[in-house]
Amino acid sequence: MSFDGIMTRAITHELNETLTKGKITKIYQPFPTELIFVIRSKGTTHKLLLSANASYPRVHITQHQHENPKVPPMLCMLLRKHLEGGVIDGIEQPGMERMILFNIASRNEIGDITHKRLIIEIMGRHSNISLVDAETNLIVDCVKHIPPSQNRHRTLLPGSPYVFPPSQEKINPLETDEETFLRKLDFNSGKIDRQIVQQFEGIAPLVSNEIIHRSELGNRKSLAGSFTELMEKVKNHEYTPQMVITDRKEYFSVIQLSHLKGMTSTFDDVSTLLDRFYFGKAERDRVKQQASDLERFLRNELKKNEQKIPKLKSTLSNSEKAETYKLYGELITANIYQLERGMNKAEVPNYYDENASMITIPLDTQKTPSENAQHYFKKYNKLKNSIQHVHKQLEETNQEIRYLESLLQQLESASASDVEEIREELEEGKYLKKRKNVQKRKKNEKPSIERYRSSTDVDIWVGKNNKQNDYLTNKFANAYDIWLHTKDIPGSHVVIRDREPDETTLKEAANIAAYFSKAKQSSSVPVDYTHIKHVKKPSGAKPGFVTYDHQKTIHVTPDENLVYRLRQRN
Repeated sequence: MSFDGIMTRAITHELNETLTKGKITKIYQPFPTELIFVIRSKGTTHKLLLSANASYPRVHITQHQHENPKVPPMLCMLLRKHLEGGVIDGIEQPGMERMILFNIASRNEIGDITHKRLIIEIMGRHSNISLVDAETNLIVDCVKHIPPSQNRHRTLLPGSPYVFPPSQEKINPLETDEETFLRKLDFNSGKIDRQIVQQFEGIAPLVSNEIIHRSELGNRKSLAGSFTELMEKVKNHEYTPQMVITDRKEYFSVIQLSHLKGMTSTFDDVSTLLDRFYFGKAERDRVKQQASDLERFLRNELKKNEQKIPKLKSTLSNSEKAETYKLYGELITANIYQLERGMNKAEVPNYYDENASMITIPLDTQKTPSENAQHYFKKYNKLKNSIQHVHKQLEETNQEIRYLESLLQQLESASASDVEEIREELEEGKYLKKRKNVQKRKKNEKPSIERYRSSTDVDIWVGKNNKQNDYLTNKFANAYDIWLHTKDIPGSHVVIRDREPDETTLKEAANIAAYFSKAKQSSSVPVDYTHIKHVKKPSGAKPGFVTYDHQKTIHVTPDENLVYRLRQRN
């Protein structure tokens, strides 16, 4: 990833052209470090995402839907007070810093025009969003409070003067000619890519490697030419927004990344690129933090059940000796007149063998022959009775493993609300203790299921957890809707609202089913599909578990780009 100064310059330019003179109509705070501004500009409504997320800080226009808390946080209320109804006068970037400044004019309680600055710092775990009074330069509030005890040089608290992050004393690459560029590099020291990053402001290693790749190795003039040519395009806002997926990682840039080998996607604008690149990433990161205890619990339970399987199979293997014990008991009884107490073994003919071969039976010296026979009969009856019980336990344990695996798979693609539904399911199933002082979901409140739209405009519905799966399959869908699920692989229930969908819709729905399954990273994933009327939920079955027949199978390779596009069509 590379949200460097060049990316910041590109998105600032784009937002300036799109949002300047736009009116802020609504402000939401779906998560503690993320804000959504609804802005009406040039006859179009845009949703601007501002994120100070430690792992995924960013600023761009988004098309995604975000779940907002029922009660707005205090910061959200304050921003609404100061900025709703305000007009964006301009958007700027200081130098090539990873900072974006929104200049906003709005009216206060008595109707006077006031000027505020919304400052976004895109700096990894130090990212922040601050609302500053432009006239006094005092902080009204910010997403992350930084007290003097944490940073004595730069306090970020309400009422404190806003101080810009310390300058790194680097050279602005847009104001650098070839001679200056070469003078700042020490070719004898090597590691030219690192030197470029260290000397010039706003250039990330990804861009530095691209500069070197475009030049001839060891040719200084060619290197300088590559640098100035690339910076000239940045200066003139000539961008090529693209994402490259390699075997190891995903990359994005507004510069063509010719040095990377992988699947390349080009986008019409920077916001679309960023919206696509961060699709699901920040959500998964948040869910991972919120559901870490849940995931740990499920993995421990899964491990316990997996360890039971060998023990049960061992017991089942021992139960196969039951017939041998029965034979011992019968042969001792048949030859009881030949045996006496104190014997440690009995060598008797096996009447059940055609050749009547001799067989040696171990005896307990403390028991009479009759007691030895009864001992073997008891062992036979005990093992015989245990076979049915062990088979039942094996089936229940395997079902439990499948259930726990399905929950772990659901956590991988869950939203915050999905996690809460999974937690509620585990509480209802007595896996977890019910939490106190937690607002309960209304009794008749329906689970929220996601809708996608196929390329041929057919609705495709997806359940992201067992509550949603049960509701989608057993209540929401009609008898002749098409139901899809990965074959013998934990995954989501998917429903097409069409009894005879076209081939494109069927393949796209199968792709969604494969994407929201344990086989997400696999290729040629088998997906079964059938009409809803052929899908049944057995009495007493685990949540989300169904049986089905009359199915056909289609093989697809999960494609995140396709899933993203179908979601955007909704």
